[in-house]
Amino acid sequence: MGGYLKTVGQDLVDEDARIVRLRGVGIGNWLLPEGYMWRLPAPADRPRRIEDLIVDLIGEDEARRFWQCYRDRFISETDIADLAAAGFNSLRLPLNARTILSADGVIASDGLIEFDEAEIARVDRLIGWCRESGVYVILDLHGAPGGQTGTNIDDSRDDQPELFQCGAHADLTVALWRSLALRYADEWIVAGYDLLNEPLPEWFSRYNPMVLPLYRRITEAIRSVDRRHAIILEGVHWATDWSIFTERIDDNLMLEFHKYWNNPDRESLAPYLAKRESWKVPIFMGEGGENNTDWYTGAFGLYDDLEISWNFWTWKKMDTTNSPLSIRPPAGWSRVAQAAALRPTHAPRIPHDQAVEIFREYAENVASERCDHHAEVVGALFRRAPLRVPAIFYVNAERGVGFDSPHSVPRDQTPRFRAGDRMPMVFVGRERMPTLCRESPDFRHGGGEPWSPDQWIGVRLDPGAWTTYTVVILASGPYRIDGWCRADEAASLLISTDTPGTEVSCDVGAADDAWSCALEFGEGSRRITVRCREGSLFLIAITVGSVSKGV
Repeated sequence: MGGYLKTVGQDLVDEDARIVRLRGVGIGNWLLPEGYMWRLPAPADRPRRIEDLIVDLIGEDEARRFWQCYRDRFISETDIADLAAAGFNSLRLPLNARTILSADGVIASDGLIEFDEAEIARVDRLIGWCRESGVYVILDLHGAPGGQTGTNIDDSRDDQPELFQCGAHADLTVALWRSLALRYADEWIVAGYDLLNEPLPEWFSRYNPMVLPLYRRITEAIRSVDRRHAIILEGVHWATDWSIFTERIDDNLMLEFHKYWNNPDRESLAPYLAKRESWKVPIFMGEGGENNTDWYTGAFGLYDDLEISWNFWTWKKMDTTNSPLSIRPPAGWSRVAQAAALRPTHAPRIPHDQAVEIFREYAENVASERCDHHAEVVGALFRRAPLRVPAIFYVNAERGVGFDSPHSVPRDQTPRFRAGDRMPMVFVGRERMPTLCRESPDFRHGGGEPWSPDQWIGVRLDPGAWTTYTVVILASGPYRIDGWCRADEAASLLISTDTPGTEVSCDVGAADDAWSCALEFGEGSRRITVRCREGSLFLIAITVGSVSKGV
């Protein structure tokens, strides 16, 4: 690795002037736990409410012991080594001001503030592990003093963005960032400072004019002690609205957006791509995930195609299939969830000794070695075989590079997905006849649920039409390719890779819904092209399987 990162034009580069694309993961649920990651209902949806629930159930002394064990085990050197081995080159660390600051919260005359040394030492250790593993760290103020969002994600007390309602909270935030920058100014493995996570949803938009001035104050405080690290700014309304960016406040600047549950296409990123071009700054998809692996394949492939750094949310949570690690719920956890649902009006209904045992087991289960690991999630993020790629997620490039067709959809029939490509797309669910994709697809699958039959979209391939897909091959050799399609007439396909001379024909009969072949692949990032030679069909997905035997 080449030392400190900085922004140069639209790129992030290291000290050797090499371009670095961040491909990272968020360490949510550690220093700022969220109730949904614990499978808890709304009355325990944020750190302070979770803390109150635990004290109610096991008392203050046992609660202190639980949190020490939980934080000691949730992220360890093993986690950092594992995520590095998985291919992530960075992580985004959410910080809760209430956790890392000392209890008195007094700003000294030099503009600094004291940390809770036990808690900030955890950040120090993590940065050390990342330095050893070559994983860049982004410090993310996820829970600012008073709360920048006014929801559960910032640990707000009363669902108000008090950071923008009380000058003392803003002063404390400025002092916090000055103190963090002073502490980590000489840490080259720190990639940058993400000043505020997701400030101000639209229902608090009256405070939007206050965001950029606060960013400027924070940046000036950071630059008084640290001239090297990049400043990372998020837009308002869940980091999706960049209209607040009316001027550049620093030369070493990266702009961040977040993306969940919507179209993974170039059109959805248009405002961010335009700002990258006009301001000549790198852009960063700093948080996205909480979906199924098909969406991951499309979304994170999109960022790679468009040379956008990205960060997946999140590394580890309870009882999940759509994060890399899943924490096993301890025996009796449903009783904790029931107790949480009754708060704050009803007293706990779990005997003390039983509650202590439940939380003891939970604190043990958060360790990496006790978790279930989902390699398929990581595989989808990096497009590694074995992999299924929905047909609509062909390479994001201009016509003639990532796709082509002798026909363009008439403008009045443009699909509500990848509209600029004007490729014919249809909903292909067996419950209905294929229908033109004039409505927006539904990509809201926050629990990782699979698409229903009616949600699948096929790309129509007529003679001369083709689509190309990216897949990463870890070991060279023969691989099986399976296609899922809907053919209402016989068709002939040519399947090829970017290795010259590697191609095979496939015939698809009328009313067939699948085809398969085998091709040799070299190691690395490879392109697969599906070309229609005769007939027509709707291509729905391709799957690149494990190395075939005896082919």
